[in-house]
Amino acid sequence: MNGSNSLANESLPISQQAEHSHTHDANHENAAHPHVHSEDSLRRIVNRLSRIEGHVRGIKTMVQQSSPCPDVLLQIAAVRGALDRVARIVLDEHLTECIARAAKEGNMETEIEQLKAALDRFLP
Repeated sequence: MNGSNSLANESLPISQQAEHSHTHDANHENAAHPHVHSEDSLRRIVNRLSRIEGHVRGIKTMVQQSSPCPDVLLQIAAVRGALDRVARIVLDEHLTECIARAAKEGNMETEIEQLKAALDRFLP
């Protein structure tokens, strides 16, 4: 995907390229904290997700064209692996950025609880 790096970065609003925030569910008292990630990190994640999106569209086409089931299943397994790698990047970012920031700010217990809840939803 030549040139997709600049496209992915341009598709994000300037305010989301280096900082974004989110809120957690009611179990976490609607806590919100800013996420400050490098533009390079966001670009890597968005690029990977864009490739996965294209891969899923390719699988859809395979199904529409009645491709052999083993071929479709192989491609689905590849998408699962790619999603797992993106999740690993997001988790790594969270541990190195968000958890480290929480430790500095004295919010470790809250951040650890939020991480546990996220992992409970993520892991099978």
